[in-house]
Amino acid sequence: MRKKSLIFITMFLTTMLLMAGCGSSGSEETASSEEKDTFKVGLEAGYAPFNWTQMDDSNGGVKIDGNAEYAGGYDVEIAKKVADKLGKELVIVKTEWDGLVPALISGKIDAIIAGMSPTAERKETIDFSDNYYTSELVMVVQKGGDFEGATSIHDFKGAKVTAQLNTFHYSVIEQMEGVVQETAMDNFPAMRVALESGMIDGYVSERPEGISASAANENFAMIEFTDGFETSEDDTTTAVGLKKDSDLKDQINEALAEISDEERQEIMDTAIKNQPAAQ
Repeated sequence: MRKKSLIFITMFLTTMLLMAGCGSSGSEETASSEEKDTFKVGLEAGYAPFNWTQMDDSNGGVKIDGNAEYAGGYDVEIAKKVADKLGKELVIVKTEWDGLVPALISGKIDAIIAGMSPTAERKETIDFSDNYYTSELVMVVQKGGDFEGATSIHDFKGAKVTAQLNTFHYSVIEQMEGVVQETAMDNFPAMRVALESGMIDGYVSERPEGISASAANENFAMIEFTDGFETSEDDTTTAVGLKKDSDLKDQINEALAEISDEERQEIMDTAIKNQPAAQ
C-alpha cells in the first residue's frame, strides 16, 4: 500500500512539473512575442524640435512608456514611419542623453532616434542607419547682446560659451578664438536657462534647435555664420543608433529611403511650428 502511494505521488509530482514547464514555456513565448511586436525607441524628449515632452497626444504625440506624458517632434515622426515599415508598435522610452547608448547596448531599447550624429567615436560602440537629417551648427545668444551681430565664430572673444555634454557641439568650441569655454551642460533646457540668466553668453547648437530657441523666447537670437565651424558630414547629420550587427538595420534603411528630402523638410518645419513654447 505504501509502495502504491509512493508511485502515485511520484507520478503526480512528475505531471505537475511537466505542466509547470509547459506553462513557463508558454509564458516565455508570449513575452517574446510581445517583445517582437514592439519597436522601442530611446530619446531624451528635451531637444526641440527633434524631440520634446508634452502633456497630451496633440500634433501626433506618442505616449511615453511608464509615464503620463507624451513625446513629440521630428524624431517621433521619423520613428513612427520606421515602426510602420517594421510592422511594429512604436514605444517611446524617455532616456537621458548619457543613458541612450547604455540603454541600447543593454537591450532596454531597440534603437536611438534622438538627433544623434553618427560620429567616429560612437561608431566604435554602436552601429548607425543611413542619415535621416542634415543640419548646420549655429550659436544661440541673447537678443540685443554683445554678440548678436556676430558673423564669424571668431567674433566671440571674451564670450562665455558652452554646449551639451558628450556632443561634438562642445568639442568645436575650441575653434573659437578667445572664448571662455564653460562646463558642458546636461541638456538644452538647462542651457537656455543659463543663457537667459547671463551665466553664459551663448551656446552651440544645430539650426533646428536654434530656430526653436529663438521662436520660444523673444530674448534669444540665432546666429548663422558666413565663417563657421569646421565639421565633418558625420557631425552634421543624424542617424538611427543601433546595436552592432542589428537585424533591423536594412529594414530601417529601407524605411528612411522612402522619405524624400522634401518630406523630411516638411516634417521638420511642422515640428518647429508645433513645438511647445516652453521648449
